[in-house]
Amino acid sequence: MQYFVGFVALAVLVFFNKPKSDSIKASRKAKIKLVLFGTSMGLTSCFYYLAIQYVPVSIAIILLMQAIWMGGVLELFLDKTKPDRLKIVGSIVVLIGTVLAVDVIGNFHALSYTGLTFGLLASMSFTVTLTATNRVESQLPILTRSIYLVIGALLVVMLFWNVAIIEHVNIDNPNLFLYGLFLGLFGAVIPPILFNKGFPIIGIGLGSILAAIEIPVSVLSARILLDEQVNTIQWMGVLLIIASVVIINYRYIKGDSRV
Repeated sequence: MQYFVGFVALAVLVFFNKPKSDSIKASRKAKIKLVLFGTSMGLTSCFYYLAIQYVPVSIAIILLMQAIWMGGVLELFLDKTKPDRLKIVGSIVVLIGTVLAVDVIGNFHALSYTGLTFGLLASMSFTVTLTATNRVESQLPILTRSIYLVIGALLVVMLFWNVAIIEHVNIDNPNLFLYGLFLGLFGAVIPPILFNKGFPIIGIGLGSILAAIEIPVSVLSARILLDEQVNTIQWMGVLLIIASVVIINYRYIKGDSRV
C-alpha cells in the first residue's frame, strides 16, 4: 500500500504537471535505469520492516543509517579516488558510535543477529538509494525521476512479498488504507521528490549530514511514542554518529567542493 499509494500520487502529479516543450524527455534506457535503481528503495523498506520484528526501532534506525559511511565507501569505488583521512577517521567514529548506540555490551545476549542482518541489508539498500538520487539521470525532471524510482520500488516489493500480500492483506480493514496513505505520502512521495531535488544540488556530503538528523529524531520518537528504553550510553553513541558525519564532511562544510 505504501508504494502503491506513492505511485498513484506521483502519477497524478505527473499528469497535472505536463513537462515543458524544452525539457529533457526520458529515454527508454533512462526509464529502465531508474526503475532498476528504484528497487533499492523498495528493498530498504522490506529489510527495515523485517528488522523491526527482531530489534527495537531505536536500534533498527541506527543500523539503517550506517549508510552514512557506506555511502563514502561506495563513492571511493565509483569515483576511483584515494581514501581521505577525515573520512576514514569519521567512518571509524561511526562504527564506535554504533557499538555504543546499539549497546552491544549491555544487550549482547538479547540482540538478534537476524535483526542486525536485516538492518544492515536495509542500510546497504539505502546507500544505493541515496547514490541513485544523487547521480542517476539527474538531468531529468524531478517528478519523472521520482515516479520511475517508485515504480521500481513497487515492483520489487510485490516480488519480495509475492503471495503473502494476498494472504495477509484484508481490504475490509480501514487501517490498511489509513496507514497506506500515511506511509505512501511520507515514505514514497515526499522523500523521493525532495531527495531528487536536494541531493544533486548539495551533494551526498552535506546531504549525509542532514540525513543524520533522522537518527536522534527517530530514537527520540521511539522513546516517546513506543516507550522504548534508550540509556545514556546509547545517546552517547547517537551523538558520536552525528559528530562523525561532521568529521567526514568537514572540508565540504568549509567550502571545499572537492569533498
